[in-house]
Formats: sequence, C-alpha cells, structure tokens
Amino acid sequence: MQINVEYGPTYALAIVQLGQNETIKAESGALVSMDANVKMETSASQGGGVKGFLKGLARKFLAGESFFQNTFTAMDGPGTVTFAPTLVGDIMHHSLTGGDMMITSSSYVASSPSITVDTKWGGARTFFGGEGLFMMKASGTGEVICNAFGAIHPVQVAGKFIVDTGHIVAFESALTFKVKRVGGWFSTFFSGEGLVCEFTGNGTLWMQSRNPAEFGRLLGSMLPPRQG
Repeated sequence: MQINVEYGPTYALAIVQLGQNETIKAESGALVSMDANVKMETSASQGGGVKGFLKGLARKFLAGESFFQNTFTAMDGPGTVTFAPTLVGDIMHHSLTGGDMMITSSSYVASSPSITVDTKWGGARTFFGGEGLFMMKASGTGEVICNAFGAIHPVQVAGKFIVDTGHIVAFESALTFKVKRVGGWFSTFFSGEGLVCEFTGNGTLWMQSRNPAEFGRLLGSMLPPRQG
C-alpha cells in the first residue's frame, strides 16, 4: 500500500495505491473515486456480530462517527482509491508500528485493515472539553489517515504543552492529558477562551490551524433567523 497526499493543505486529497488483494477501510462518506477493479463492501464498524454492532453504536453516539465503514479491495490487479474530508483542510498519514495513537472525533478518515480503531471516552474530563475530545484509539501495525480543518502542525511534546481543545487532531498515546480552564469562569464564558488541554510526557501531537466549532459559530451568527 502506498499513500500520497496532494493539494494540501487547503484541499487535500489522499491517493491510495493498492496492490492486488490489498485492502483499506475508510469512514463512510470519505470516498472520492476508485478504479473499476476495486470492490467496496459496507459493514458495521469493526466487523460483524454483536461485538461489531456495539462498537459501531459507540462510534456513532459517543464519537460522532458513522456507524458504518467501507472496505475497499483491489481484486484483479493493482487499484487506486482516493479519499477526502468534508471540511476544507489538510490530510496526514501516519505509520503505526505496534503503538497507539488517539484521534479526535471526526478526524479519522481511513486505515489499514490491520489497525484496530476503538472508541475511548475519558469521562467528565473529555466531556467538559467539548465534542472534539471524544477520542478514537488506533492501535496495531499499519497506516492511518486523518484529516484537519486548515493545516496540520505537528508538535514534539517534551514535558508539558497546552493547546486549545478545538485545535487537536491526534496525539500519541504516550502523552497523558487533562482538560483545564485558563483563568476563571468569567474568562471561560466571556473571552472566547478558557478550555484547554494540557499534555504531559514525550510524544507527537498533531494540531489543526483552524477550529471547526468556532468557524461554525461565526457562520451561524451571519445566517438569517429561521422563519416560523
């Protein structure tokens, strides 16, 4: 499998070259195009059966991801599949070699079939950090594709690092984190700032240069009020 990202950081497109019988699984709605010899199958997230059904429900109602995933397989020779996110922004691909990485809700695009993607909810600490901190844990050996709103900026954390919760894309699980307020409650509610994530440890953090929630609020304030 070979993955190339083109047209970033604004309108990024992930181009996946599959060898014969190679497979990649992707989030529902991520497909842009595929060769005629590539077969697509749709199933509940993380496989069938009761376990797969429950994991699909967790992805849907906790992480805000699709209940279903699509699997693409090159059947009669090599094939190409392309993916793109809904939001305008960049795409990154990261090779896991037996480790784990945490991906924020809506940032997961696709991964190798050898990668296990589970929904992990950190309880109140992530709940109060907003929807963007419902996490998905990717583990195993293989490729992971993530998207961002805006450009992706990697940071090598060594010790402590603080970032606004809405700008987190993914991070290595070697990093621990806690959600905290900057200043008092007055700052949280009236300054537009307040909830941040404090990371501790040594590992890579990937940030997005734009905050989709703040952008949505800006657009919402410009829309005319609903009639009726």
